[in-house]
Amino acid sequence: MQQYQIILFDLDGTLTDSAPGILNSVRHACRQLQLDLPDEGTLQKFLGPPLPASFRDYLHLEEADIARAVAAFREYYPDKGIFENEVYAGIPALLKDLKAAGKTVLMATSKPEEFAKRIMAHFSLETCFDGIYGATMDETRTDKGEVIAYALHTAGITDLHNAVMVGDREHDVKGAARNGLPCIGAVYGYGTARELSEAGACALADTVEDLRRLLLNS
Repeated sequence: MQQYQIILFDLDGTLTDSAPGILNSVRHACRQLQLDLPDEGTLQKFLGPPLPASFRDYLHLEEADIARAVAAFREYYPDKGIFENEVYAGIPALLKDLKAAGKTVLMATSKPEEFAKRIMAHFSLETCFDGIYGATMDETRTDKGEVIAYALHTAGITDLHNAVMVGDREHDVKGAARNGLPCIGAVYGYGTARELSEAGACALADTVEDLRRLLLNS
């Protein structure tokens, strides 16, 4: 089994179940823009991809309205939605055991970096990471491939032979591949085994325990 020394984690759907806060923030944005509320199937598609792309692809908004929708989303999210969130069972112990085993643990998320850091501090998990990297608030860096590249560059990582990404959506798998990384698909999150396999995931973790076995060989 592959021995991974450098592990990059997605956040939403991989470390935490953040769906309630994200979806409530989308609903708030729709109300503010006087849009019909999306059905649940459409709302679920917002879990994972960059926010501007989701408003464009799933609600078919034009660029000016996308900016308004993102601004409205952020009226609700920073004070309320951000904490409508919980860590998946087993994740805190896994992160601590990875650090105890001497692994380099990074976060690479399409969520704004400021929010990602606040969430990890809220759950007292920030010290489990050697670096927390995310999107910019001005949307100039939201694509998952760009975020992963930024994380690797900022952390000074150039040797990728024992590095891996962990994420729950196809964007994680494809973004990792663009940076020469394999990706373990977290099926317990918001994606499906089919989505992750078709995107090219190197392995699938149906549960956090499966993920532990893949990362720690235990």
